[in-house]
Amino acid sequence: MKFPVYNIQGNPTGQEVELPDELVQVQPNEHAMYLAVKRQLARSRQGTAMTKNRALVRGGGKRPWRQKGTGRARAGTSRSPIWRGGGRIFGPEPRDYDVRLPAKVLKLARRSAFAAKANGGGLRIVEDFKFDAPKTKELYTILKGFQTQDQPVIVLVPEYDKTLYLSARNIPYCSVQKSAAVSTYELIRHRTVLLHRSAVEPLIEVLTRA
Repeated sequence: MKFPVYNIQGNPTGQEVELPDELVQVQPNEHAMYLAVKRQLARSRQGTAMTKNRALVRGGGKRPWRQKGTGRARAGTSRSPIWRGGGRIFGPEPRDYDVRLPAKVLKLARRSAFAAKANGGGLRIVEDFKFDAPKTKELYTILKGFQTQDQPVIVLVPEYDKTLYLSARNIPYCSVQKSAAVSTYELIRHRTVLLHRSAVEPLIEVLTRA
């Protein structure tokens, strides 16, 4: 399947790039995409929430009062969970939120997300562009040419470009990432994908790898 190539002004150049049918002409697997997004969001959680239980709260070694004769309930420690300043029952503890999925499911999810983006009109192959210095205004002008200046957009490049990354850092809805490392979540989260022409081959290679 062939896709037109656009210049940085957002106009077709008359050239086309062919993408394998096994990537774009497939039925997206929604469940696989759901699992992949769930995995990425879960793995981004720190899992450091913690409260002190009765064993961790300092103090409370002495009985507040004697066992009998006071007219009050028996109390063995002032760090009881039912007392102010005591330990907490069943409080959160540090944990690992990692979700493990088979490699084939992750690969299917990324293929599905890319196919959905390509068939849904959210994929734009553009001529390579880069800046000599970080220039947010120039990048904003490029995004405006594709009518994506106010929509979530991700720019996929063949290799890490620090200058382009710094140019997009101050645009809240714009991200820059290597095409071979783009995740299912990033493809779904952004409405438009601006794919550098030189980044097509690395993306095809990683998506078609056995």
